[in-house]
Amino acid sequence: MNLDFSLAEREFRDEVRSWLHENVPKEPSPPEGPEMRAFDTAWQRKQYDGGWAGIAWPKEYGGCGLSTVEQLIWFEELAKADAPEVGTMFVGLNHCGPTLIANASEHQKAFHLPKILKGDVVWCQGFSEPGAGSDLAGLSTRAEIDGDELVVNGSKIWTSYAHLAEYQELLVRTDPNSAKHAGISWVICDMRSPGITIRPVPLSNGQHHFNQVFYDDVRIPIENVVGEINQGWTVAMSTLSFERGTAFTLTQVMLAKWIDDLIDRAKNRSINGKLAFADSEIGRRLTKLRAEAAALRAMTYMVVSRNMRRAQPGPDGSMLKILISRLRMEANAIALDLIGADAIAMNADTGGFLRGLAYRVGGGTDEIQHNIVAQRVLGLPRQS
Repeated sequence: MNLDFSLAEREFRDEVRSWLHENVPKEPSPPEGPEMRAFDTAWQRKQYDGGWAGIAWPKEYGGCGLSTVEQLIWFEELAKADAPEVGTMFVGLNHCGPTLIANASEHQKAFHLPKILKGDVVWCQGFSEPGAGSDLAGLSTRAEIDGDELVVNGSKIWTSYAHLAEYQELLVRTDPNSAKHAGISWVICDMRSPGITIRPVPLSNGQHHFNQVFYDDVRIPIENVVGEINQGWTVAMSTLSFERGTAFTLTQVMLAKWIDDLIDRAKNRSINGKLAFADSEIGRRLTKLRAEAAALRAMTYMVVSRNMRRAQPGPDGSMLKILISRLRMEANAIALDLIGADAIAMNADTGGFLRGLAYRVGGGTDEIQHNIVAQRVLGLPRQS
């Protein structure tokens, strides 16, 4: 694997860096609510108007039509420029959009993809249920076919930004008599449809982006099914491969930058009369963390290189997610050690630690990811 960038790619990086220097928002993103949505969509629109939205998306749907290497360069420069995280745009940009590109009809792609890139709409995900989280195939939200419509009843949980979203990628069981992984459909749900009730699930830090969503005879046109009726498991695996693969490229870049920032903080903060980084234990942990972040970067380059030769990300994206989750948790723990007794009050570091507890669960638990790596990367047999 060649880790060097070509001359054209280096020139692309310079162009990206110059544009971001002039255009990255100076003010921080609001932490929640309609203000956060307005900030995120405005920043997305600015990228679109500047010709930088959807770096690797097809040109016919508003993207730039470039390679995943240029996408990686864009993400790296975003992190270096301290650009805001995608926030409410995460689902639409990082796995719903790519899923539609790979699986949707031409009409669905033409209608939805430009709206995502322009920041006109926010998407949320309707996969997990109170009784079907890690065991996603155990979902019970049902959709009965009534003419040219699906009638949906059930509930979804942990639905980030459902209260701010226009659309949802929704998994429903359309054939309850089929085998567990069959009879499921991947559907585009309009969140403004009658019969949808959204109940907030506040976070431990008092903020709100999680929700439980209830569906009471919600009618969805059958034309909103992506792929084929009862073939949604295949489409869902496509979605999860994007979520666990390319969607975390920006995350790992920002994580590496955050670790560097932690090292700088440790070199300028005193604990018990000496600089924190000089403390043998904290210095050792930060040095190890920085080395693992470098390994994560190399793994990301490997996965990006592989993705250039296949239609969608493979199971090796699970390796990235496992390592990202672990490094995030360790970085959060070190951040608390650096602030000492201040950790008992709610602040950015404490809030980050509390949010971090979800990293090893959201998007598929660490246990699920280890099973995927064992079976689909290493070729080990399933447990009996």
